[in-house]
Amino acid sequence: MDKEKLTIVKVGGAVVEDEQQLAQLLKDFTGIPGKKVLVHGGGRRATKVATALGIESKMVGGRRITDAAMLEVVTMVYGGLVNKNLVARLQAEGVNALGLTGADINVIRSHKRPIKDGVDFGFVGDVEHTDGQTLAMLIQQGITPVMAPLTHDGNGNILNTNADTIAAETAKSLAPYYDVTLVYCFEKKGVLLNPDDDDSVIPVVTNELFSQYKAQGIIAGGMIPKIENALAAVDAGVMRVVITKATAIGTDEGTIITA
Repeated sequence: MDKEKLTIVKVGGAVVEDEQQLAQLLKDFTGIPGKKVLVHGGGRRATKVATALGIESKMVGGRRITDAAMLEVVTMVYGGLVNKNLVARLQAEGVNALGLTGADINVIRSHKRPIKDGVDFGFVGDVEHTDGQTLAMLIQQGITPVMAPLTHDGNGNILNTNADTIAAETAKSLAPYYDVTLVYCFEKKGVLLNPDDDDSVIPVVTNELFSQYKAQGIIAGGMIPKIENALAAVDAGVMRVVITKATAIGTDEGTIITA
C-alpha cells in the first residue's frame, strides 16, 4: 500500500524575522497539499531579546553556547514568542496548528551535549528519541505540528537543540508512517557550486557527490552539517530532502538530496 505524503518544512530565523518572507512562506506552506509539519528556528530574535536584557550571546563555530540565562531567553523566544506567533498566523490561514517543544507530549527526548575539545555548549541537547507514533496520531487527526527547537532530558530540564536536527529527527521518526519529504528553507536557491553565483545551484547531491564536493571545498562551513543531516535522514527512510529558498516551496527548484 502506498503511504500518504507528508511534507516537513524547516524555516530558519532569517525568514521568521522578515515579515514579507514570512507572510509568503506561510501562504506557500498552507498551499502544500496533504499532511505537513513546520519546524522553526529563531536564533536572530533570541540574540535580539538577549541583548535587550543585557545578556551576551556567545557562539562557537556558528553554534550558540547556552548558559542558564540564555536558556531562559531561548525558552521564552522559541517556545513562546516565535512558536505561538506562527501557530496564530497559521490558524488565520485555516491550518489547524499545534505548537510543540520536545517536552510537550514527550515528543523529543535528548541529553545534554558532553564537553568536547574543551567546549562546553551548556544547556544544549543532542537528540536521543523522537516519538513518531504520537506525532503521526496527531497528524492523522488533521493537526499540523509546529515544532520549536527545544527538547527535554526527562529530568525536568529544557535543552536548546539545533532546528535542522529537530527537522531531520522528526522526518526520520515519521518515515515509517508516511512518504516523507523534508524541505530546508534558507536564503539561497539551493546548494551552490559557486557561492558568488546565486544561479549555480547543484541539482542533486548523493553521498558520493557530497564527499567529492567537500574534498574540493565547494561544500563548506555550515552547509556541511546541513547536508550530513539530510543524508542521514535519507538513509533512515525519508524519501527526499530538498534544500531551497523559502519562496520556492512546492516547486522543483533547489537541491535534492537523495541516496
